[in-house]
Amino acid sequence: MQMKSVGKFCGLILLIGLMTGCMNGTFGRSGTTAQPVGDDLANETTMVESYGDIDLPVEMTLIADKSIAMSTDSFQGGIHSYSGRVQVGSLKDYLIASMRNNQWKLAGEASYKNIMLAFTKPNKTCMVVLSEGIGGTLGKTQADFYVTVDVAAMNRTSTFGAPVTQ
Repeated sequence: MQMKSVGKFCGLILLIGLMTGCMNGTFGRSGTTAQPVGDDLANETTMVESYGDIDLPVEMTLIADKSIAMSTDSFQGGIHSYSGRVQVGSLKDYLIASMRNNQWKLAGEASYKNIMLAFTKPNKTCMVVLSEGIGGTLGKTQADFYVTVDVAAMNRTSTFGAPVTQ
């Protein structure tokens, strides 16, 4: 007899939870939809590593064990992985808008199972691969950034540190 009461109680709690999710408009969606808006962008973003011109929504967090970076006198770059509860389509739109705000040019886009975006700037490249986590919309979205910065060209020096003459 007590077992039936516990089962009914758990079922009631589950039903209330589902109804609350429906009333809040979050049932069937994963994460948030984040859009960069002018000056408010800085308050709602996180930066990809130390580049200073690649923004992500605050819901995205670094996956340290899947990331690696390298910095020399002439080169800076790495692979930086982030994940969070953000819809893939929303994250794609967010990245395109925020990269445009930071003067990156969208060089190309491809999608099938994953979405790949390629951005360029003088002396910089950034490729981003967006993928949905296990469980589709219930999982976390992952963003893998492949960034290269030609520091020597930015500083107008050759790869070996000699000044570039024109």
